[in-house]
Amino acid sequence: MADLLTLENLGNLLMLCFLQAVLGFDNLLYISIQSQRAPVAQQKAVRFWGIIIAVVLRVVLLFAMVYLIELLAQPFFVLDWPGYIEGGVNFATIVFVFGGVFIMYTAVKEIAHMLSVDHLGTDMANGRGMSAAKAVGLIVMMNLIFSFDSVLSALAITHVFPILAAAILLSGLAMLVLADGVTAFLEKNRMYEVLGLFILLIVGVVLLGEAGPAAAHAAHDPSLQIRILGYELIPMSKTTFYFSVVVLFIVEAVQSGYSRKLAAERLARRQSRVSAPGPH
Repeated sequence: MADLLTLENLGNLLMLCFLQAVLGFDNLLYISIQSQRAPVAQQKAVRFWGIIIAVVLRVVLLFAMVYLIELLAQPFFVLDWPGYIEGGVNFATIVFVFGGVFIMYTAVKEIAHMLSVDHLGTDMANGRGMSAAKAVGLIVMMNLIFSFDSVLSALAITHVFPILAAAILLSGLAMLVLADGVTAFLEKNRMYEVLGLFILLIVGVVLLGEAGPAAAHAAHDPSLQIRILGYELIPMSKTTFYFSVVVLFIVEAVQSGYSRKLAAERLARRQSRVSAPGPH
């Protein structure tokens, strides 16, 4: 126990908590959006149990990943279609590709759903037709997919399992505290739900980019870098990702402010016409 209580481990724990908070925003956003698909009376329970089960499974995933990443790091298949697709495939590559495609599919499907006519009158009334069990299952599955990126990043900081597990438990507690607030905010400001879905779409692109060098880094062999049509599949930097998110928020804020201004001007003109004296 005394070996854990060191300045190095404390610094690593603080860094991991910050990392989990930053990388966990998209996860919390997905939980808040997905829980609204369940019946209204069960939405809070869906968020609670979805987070609890997901955090427990994330610790299990972390324990397994410590061994699997080393065990399955070497490429077990090499794509060799020159001019089309080339590169190595390992365990991380498959998870990144599956996770990225699934997240992008989910975001596009929900955006299309919001544009449908049925969405206008039934979403909030019946919980969008999804059972609580299905909503919890989706939250747990997506949490594990989101976890892969943060677990890999965490393992780059330290391999001390108790420190890694403590950071995950603290991030889970933070999600429990913030989930209801984020959901309530999205219910009052539905335009930000659309914004959140576009952020999820970008997250999917980020995960697909992470698949490119996964096998090459593990094998320390640059030739295993995935190339599609002759171009390397390069990860999006975290700086670019967060810059894109900030730009989306700024655009939404400017657009919302401009819409409110136009609405106020129309209301003022309408009131001025009503109050203006008519011709005698």
